Amino acid sequence: MLNLNIVTTVQKKIIDRIIFTGENFNVTDDILKKSITLKNTKSLKNLLSENKNENFFCLNTFNSENEKIIFVNFKGNRSTIELQQLGGQVISKFKNNSDINIFFNSEEHKYENMFYNFFLGATLKKYSFLKYKTSIPEKKKDNLKNLNLIVKNKNFFLSLKKKISSLASSVFFTRDLVSEPPNILNPERFVREIKKLSSLGIKIVVYDLNKLKRLGMNAIIGVSQGSKSLPFFVTMEWRPKNATNKKPLSFIGKGVCFDTGGISLKPAKFMEDMKYDMAGAGAVVGLMRSVALSKIKKYVVGAVALVENMPSGSAQRPGDIVKSYSGKTIEILNTDAEGRLLLADAIHYVEKHYNPDLIVDLATLTGAMVVSLGNEYAGIFSNNDNLANKLIKSGEVEGEKLWRFPLHKNYDELMNSEIADVQNINYSGGAGSITAAQFLQRFISKNTSWAHLDIAGMAWTKKDLDIIPKGATGFGVKLLTNFVENYI
Repeated sequence: MLNLNIVTTVQKKIIDRIIFTGENFNVTDDILKKSITLKNTKSLKNLLSENKNENFFCLNTFNSENEKIIFVNFKGNRSTIELQQLGGQVISKFKNNSDINIFFNSEEHKYENMFYNFFLGATLKKYSFLKYKTSIPEKKKDNLKNLNLIVKNKNFFLSLKKKISSLASSVFFTRDLVSEPPNILNPERFVREIKKLSSLGIKIVVYDLNKLKRLGMNAIIGVSQGSKSLPFFVTMEWRPKNATNKKPLSFIGKGVCFDTGGISLKPAKFMEDMKYDMAGAGAVVGLMRSVALSKIKKYVVGAVALVENMPSGSAQRPGDIVKSYSGKTIEILNTDAEGRLLLADAIHYVEKHYNPDLIVDLATLTGAMVVSLGNEYAGIFSNNDNLANKLIKSGEVEGEKLWRFPLHKNYDELMNSEIADVQNINYSGGAGSITAAQFLQRFISKNTSWAHLDIAGMAWTKKDLDIIPKGATGFGVKLLTNFVENYI
């Protein structure tokens, strides 16, 4: 991860520089002016004036052809995500030097929010997952490791650094989980990764197959029964003594470590992408890590159901009926509609045992969501307008956007089974994401405020974005951390 070094003297060996000028590229610091030796015939003042409407501009006009200096214009009225994107854009200009000097020609405290989000975006952009590369191609090499912040008030920046590190490292934790190949990150390995959070003060409880059987969590067991990898259900509890809420905020993630579709086998093309069918669980684990590292004064519970969905002689069949943890019976019409089965048991467990203030579940649940929204928004479904609006707002702030879809009794009726309490898909066609959400809502039994986030189109990107390289996005960690921090 990109390291922010808070120093008071210039690292002389470094040639590349970033200068934060305050608004409209107004450089008033004489030391900075004297340190800039232009080869350009235009004066620095004129160059800054010509670019005053830009977010930043880069000069290659120094002692070396590779030397760069970037002036960053901290003009006002930028949103949180715009500042993060600016950080990602600026930092993308540097990859040859291992270190960069950063100067602040502005009042530090005046721009606290700007600095925080700029450096968060810069840090998030510098992620890579290359652990299985035996050699790294030249075009993928990136030597940049350190940003040396030349400051007057070290304590001010040290507090920002800690906050940035807590969130960014948690997003990276999630990205790492989602990026792992399925032969490495099976349910058992996932549990081992979650157990690492216990050192942060999170209470971890693991339910293995025998415990799941005793509880009657047959919907989870049914999905896993075709695989040699055993299923797990894991709860994570962050409960600080000074928590401001008595009833927990609860978050549930779908964790299908690999999804073949089971007996209802998926097409071979792009099946390799199904290693990230556990991105909902990954986001919940990342959230719990972020909450604990930041010592957020909220009582928060996370839960994940972890399985592998494989075809075999012991696999669940289309036509099977299982009795879920809630007591409701489910007719399995398609074994590739497996994520909702995991969530059904998990939702009922969390509601019954924790009596939470709210439940938010995350899942790469339906291909229909990608058809609806592509890779720009995740879908949100909720039985509570206030909860939905707060989540949407947090998503807007952090650039993890949500678009709300309807729930209605007419859609709900499409999930009625003729021989069980509910069927796991809508066979009449259409509204695939909505009817999946209607299925989940049936397992809310106490009128608990609930929201379902279908992140199918947002867990992975096949192109570079401003603060996200190609690959796992870590979608949901920033959004939910913001939501928890600001929830009243």
